[in-house]
Amino acid sequence: MAAAKPTPTDSLSFCLAQLTAAAGEGLGGTKDTATNETPLGRALLALRTRHIKAAGGIERFRARGGLLPLLALLRRASAAGPAPFLAGPGSSPSSIESAASDGPAPSPGPAPSSASLSTSSPPARLRKTLDLALSILADCCTEGACRAEVRRLGGILSLVTILQCVKTDSIQNRAARALGNLAMEAESCADIHSAGAVPLLIESLTAYQDSHCLQSVIRALRNLADSPQHRLALAQQGAVRPLAELLAAPPDPALTLALVRALLELSRGCSRACAEQLSLGGGLGPLVSLASHPKRTVRESAILILANLCAQGLVRPALGNAGGVEVLLGELQQRRGPSGAGPASQQPLVRAVCLLCREAINRARLRDAGGLELLIGLLRDPHASAWHPRVVAALVGFLYDTGALGRLQALGLVPLLAGQLCGELGDEEEEGKEAASWDFPEERTPERVEAGSFRSLRSWLISEGYAAGPEDISPDRSPERCPRPPPPPAPPEQAQAASPARSPALVRTPRGRSPATEESWGREGPALLLLSRFSQAQDPSGALVTGPALCGLLAYVTRAPGPPSPRALRILARLTCNPACLEAFVCSYGAALLRAWLVLGVAPDDWPTLRARPPSLRSQHRELGEMLLQNLTVQAESPFGVGALTHLLLSGSPEDRVACALTLPFICRKPSLWRRLLLDQGGLRLLLSALTRPAPHPLFLFFAADSLSCLHSLVSPPVSPAPPPATPLDLDPPSPCHYEPLLGPAPIPAPDLHFLLDSGLRLPAQRAASSAASPFFRALLAGSFAEAQMDLVPLRDLSPSAAWPIMHHLHGCRGCGAALRPIPPPGQPLLGSEAEEALEAAGRFLLPGLEEELEEALGRIHLGSQGSLESMGEVLRLGRPRMAVHCARWVLGPGQCTRKRALALVELVEAAGEEAGPLTEAFLAVVMGVEVGSRVPSLDS
Repeated sequence: MAAAKPTPTDSLSFCLAQLTAAAGEGLGGTKDTATNETPLGRALLALRTRHIKAAGGIERFRARGGLLPLLALLRRASAAGPAPFLAGPGSSPSSIESAASDGPAPSPGPAPSSASLSTSSPPARLRKTLDLALSILADCCTEGACRAEVRRLGGILSLVTILQCVKTDSIQNRAARALGNLAMEAESCADIHSAGAVPLLIESLTAYQDSHCLQSVIRALRNLADSPQHRLALAQQGAVRPLAELLAAPPDPALTLALVRALLELSRGCSRACAEQLSLGGGLGPLVSLASHPKRTVRESAILILANLCAQGLVRPALGNAGGVEVLLGELQQRRGPSGAGPASQQPLVRAVCLLCREAINRARLRDAGGLELLIGLLRDPHASAWHPRVVAALVGFLYDTGALGRLQALGLVPLLAGQLCGELGDEEEEGKEAASWDFPEERTPERVEAGSFRSLRSWLISEGYAAGPEDISPDRSPERCPRPPPPPAPPEQAQAASPARSPALVRTPRGRSPATEESWGREGPALLLLSRFSQAQDPSGALVTGPALCGLLAYVTRAPGPPSPRALRILARLTCNPACLEAFVCSYGAALLRAWLVLGVAPDDWPTLRARPPSLRSQHRELGEMLLQNLTVQAESPFGVGALTHLLLSGSPEDRVACALTLPFICRKPSLWRRLLLDQGGLRLLLSALTRPAPHPLFLFFAADSLSCLHSLVSPPVSPAPPPATPLDLDPPSPCHYEPLLGPAPIPAPDLHFLLDSGLRLPAQRAASSAASPFFRALLAGSFAEAQMDLVPLRDLSPSAAWPIMHHLHGCRGCGAALRPIPPPGQPLLGSEAEEALEAAGRFLLPGLEEELEEALGRIHLGSQGSLESMGEVLRLGRPRMAVHCARWVLGPGQCTRKRALALVELVEAAGEEAGPLTEAFLAVVMGVEVGSRVPSLDS
């Protein structure tokens, strides 16, 4: 088969020469009798179908200077005769297929054939020239270098002129396509807006019905919406309403896709004009229907448009009536499912659902569709922490919906709100005033409105003749506008006491003054408002008087960067003043927590390592804590409170009985009440028996140490504010020693007896003194035993250090310092030491006075200022009742630091292990003031 004969149009140079000649001389030319085509027509067709389509063809065309004559040709063609081009839609010839640009560009139809050109009249030939030239230009504008050169050569203004003059859908199609390609760059986009192309494109939306033309125009408008300013300009010029009206027309899949993509771009940061036009154009219903479209792009675009529209309050009620609430809620639930999308795709839907909570009608739909569960799930999700402030603010809309509040409380909202008070807050963008609730539309009053009372006064003055007319009375003199006299200055001491910066704990609202003027609405404001609403229930104990809720409120009050909101303080005061919350405060250790956190300054995370706080803040928190505990005391000592506490202590669960016994010293000040409940009915023994069991609260031992100390001060009030410090034993003046004379070289009197130790050491002694000091030695040395006739009596299992205090005691020494010799220094173990051996020997030899002296010396050394908390455990492990009492007295002493007292109790409980009986009896003896060695009465009756 022979190769095709080459033609002149195969040469790019030939085509450019024809284009340049036509641009310089005109659009005419002689026909080629063989083909019935002009050389220009053949050149444009070759450029369109072969040269531009070839690989690198657009770049070669630009490099050879083809854009300049092409734009000149367009200018000459548009100015050649606009009258023939005023034909209506449908009068144009077949359009030429356009090249693909960014995204799915519309197809302009098949190319015109040479046969059709042969029968065209001169106006038709001009249309063909414009069609081909615009198609070439649109293809060239798909590349960045060509777009920059077209902008430099003034091609944008030429295209706008063609849009304005040539009202043919094929020409409009190609001009809009070229503008859409040019608008892909920000500089060109701004120039197109400045050239006035937007009104012409909007006019094309309503003037033409050809789908390809409409798609090109819609795509151009979408590309022109590249910035918030341009989107606002498009909406203000009316670009949204025609798009919405086209969306409600009979469906065309390609046109529908172009419409939703354009509306999605125009609705970003949705302006009021955009929302109004989309609603007036009837686009809400079709968008809701498209949310279930089988094509994913259309479906997701429609959903995002609905989400963007929620930013405007004026359209949200209509959006809810169209079914948008269920659509957005269902989509968000699906995306949060196991196979859902990531957080980035959920963000616009979360924002939309939260904004829908601002209108009552949408809140009802959202509640019925499971929206409350979804919002609570968002608050529980740590990965959604950036949205938590927005979700909490949305829940404020349900503040007076009793049914919704009950459901939210059952879902666990209260502890989540308490955790939000001091949690890390996400950075959420602020919504504008146009996103406000449309339940109360803004009232625009351009003229000043006079108060009703002033109008009545003015009418009366005119009727009575006091004023000639309305102009005689100025509204500025109305009572509502009269300035109030300034309040008298407060004395310096009162001003200092009332300063909120110094006293944020107790807030008093002056009579006649709104609290809103004193309270600042911070990031924690919505959460506090909801908590305050829950606290106003008849019995809020189940929701608010719990460990998590109280910890959240107290953490906010004590750790807020600035003065805490008075609303938080009122919530705490309201709870402590509610009799229905008394049992909850007792059973949840809430009263003990208030005292520990506010009065003593020890939070759960401060134990056992305490964090320092400024003294000024600690004093304010202490004042608040004492006020709250006083409120609980009033409830506890009322007839209702006495009955509730008695029932709880006698008939409650084991855990509640222990909590009641622990809390009573904090909230009961009547001796008859706490004596009956704690001493007569066994509450104290119940508390002590729980010390060695698993702790029901992280601060249980801290609470217990503080409770026992408070009870001890109630039973035995200190005479003086602080007892004088104990004098160390080694600083006491030593008593005279009666045993030292027997140890000299010439003892007077001479010893008549020697004791032989296992080590071989012989210790001199007097038989009569030893027999008189102990019943054991009286039977041994003066009885019928063989030792009574011996001068050298063996003492088995006794070391010299342990025997030293015994010898001194047998010869009448009391306080001579011999008892200190077997006691190791603090920090060394006592079990297995010579001190333990001396105590055991004193008991074996029936020397109770020596036992007491050794125990006293042991307590002064190991429980004094030089001792440590570990030494207390060592002392208790000796297993001696009097030493246990010494430890209990140290723990409950009035001069001890609260934290150190609690740590000591922890050490004692660990040292006691499962054998808690001696420790319990020791604390009972100390609390009840029973003398050491006497029998502690039973408290079980």
